[in-house]
Amino acid sequence: MNRLLSEWQRLYAAGPDRVWADPQGQVRALVLELSRPADWRTLSRAWQGVQADLAWPAPAIAVTGRDGYQLWFSLDQAIPLPHATAFLASLQARYLADVPPERVRLWPIADEQAPHGWRHTAPLPAPDGQAVCPDQWAAFVAPDLAPVFNDTPWLDLPPNLEGQADLLSRLRSVSAAEWQAACAQLTTLPTATTSHPTREASTSPDAPPSAPDASHVPPHTDPHSFLLSVMNNVALDMALRIEAAKALLPLTSQR
Repeated sequence: MNRLLSEWQRLYAAGPDRVWADPQGQVRALVLELSRPADWRTLSRAWQGVQADLAWPAPAIAVTGRDGYQLWFSLDQAIPLPHATAFLASLQARYLADVPPERVRLWPIADEQAPHGWRHTAPLPAPDGQAVCPDQWAAFVAPDLAPVFNDTPWLDLPPNLEGQADLLSRLRSVSAAEWQAACAQLTTLPTATTSHPTREASTSPDAPPSAPDASHVPPHTDPHSFLLSVMNNVALDMALRIEAAKALLPLTSQR
């Protein structure tokens, strides 16, 4: 096994090789994507926020090879798809509430037409080494270089596999305790633009409107109550509340 594949499996695989899900359909890789156009300044709110607000390790940063950036979150323990979707929706509501929903993708994504009822983003870098578009490769990038790709979110040459392995080797997964703590507190935190007043985004006169205040939502410590709080949170976008309601259906039938 080469070093890159070993690091990729350590962080993101829930099965052998680059298999996204374990036999129960649970995943370890959660991906938040912002595109059309790429905008690192905006997505960096989530990258910085999960570290400052949730005390999580930094997620990996990637360029998609087309028109966007991604944040790759790694979990120590695999979780069911509905939990992953609901949690990413909460991150979107907190850090990207001012962004048009069509510019945001939450991976994995439910898809009744897909073989297992859901699909994930493509593994990075591409296992076959192919470019996404002619002379445009998707790859993980270092945090200090992320702003460089704002106008051209791709590599002009195939990514160096050892360099990609080095980037991943510096990352660690979110522990089970960190995941539970984040689920309990995420929707009770102040909005992103008020929790970090020193940031340019919150002090500039041209700063976007703040995210909806979800401070009235009570803490929760289990997936069912977490999804229920998202569904009932009138401060969130209706589309997110509908997704949470859909995710609740299989959990409710098991209770």
